[in-house]
Amino acid sequence: MSSYEIDIKHGGIVQFMITRRAKRNAINYEVMEGLSMAMDTVLKDDAGKALVITGEGEQAFCSGGDLAEFQHLKSEQEAYGMLSKMGAILFRLTTLQKPTIAMLNGTAIGGGCELAAACDFRIAKKGIKAGFVQGNLGITTGWGGASILFEKILPSDALKILTEARTYPAESLKRIGFIQEVAEKLDLEVLLDFITDKQPDVLSAYKQALVSKWHSSDLKGRMNEEIKRCAKLWASEEHHKAVDRFLNK
Repeated sequence: MSSYEIDIKHGGIVQFMITRRAKRNAINYEVMEGLSMAMDTVLKDDAGKALVITGEGEQAFCSGGDLAEFQHLKSEQEAYGMLSKMGAILFRLTTLQKPTIAMLNGTAIGGGCELAAACDFRIAKKGIKAGFVQGNLGITTGWGGASILFEKILPSDALKILTEARTYPAESLKRIGFIQEVAEKLDLEVLLDFITDKQPDVLSAYKQALVSKWHSSDLKGRMNEEIKRCAKLWASEEHHKAVDRFLNK
């Protein structure tokens, strides 16, 4: 059974859904490949206007990396291989030439928040929570998510939610600008009117203006340094013990 689905919706929207409900839509290598394919799909379609990313079910948008799948990664070098792979995908997502939207249908935890941060807009279902909780596992954001977050909201707010390493209600995250809209129901046609009634070339032109800013400030280089720092922490005994406690609780 595939870990994801890619659907072309009405209005030029390409939807990527993580279909690992039993794993709280955690990211594995197959999901990584699927994200790359979804980006290829929206770019190849001249009528494609935006990429929407969501999770299966109503419990979780994405719970981050699948610790059960990645627990065999022990050394700094082993960790860096996985972290840099997903980091490259998130950099591509962040700088995609078309708008991207994270539809938070459920909880977003750890790497799930990094995935959401890499999107241009975040729309959440009322009642969900989200948080960068990596610090509780003895590591930092490992896919470049902190560097991305510092670009999306005020640095002081970003540093606070990163260091506190806890979850927050969607309404609280809306107040600091991480989430743009909180809705009772995640209705694509209603929530994405601001995109579907625009020409694809107009949307791409504005996105490319933003991407130019990130290229000039070397976002990619900053993400790579962040990933290297996380790889060192990943190899620590503290992280391995925290992962064992999480998997055995």
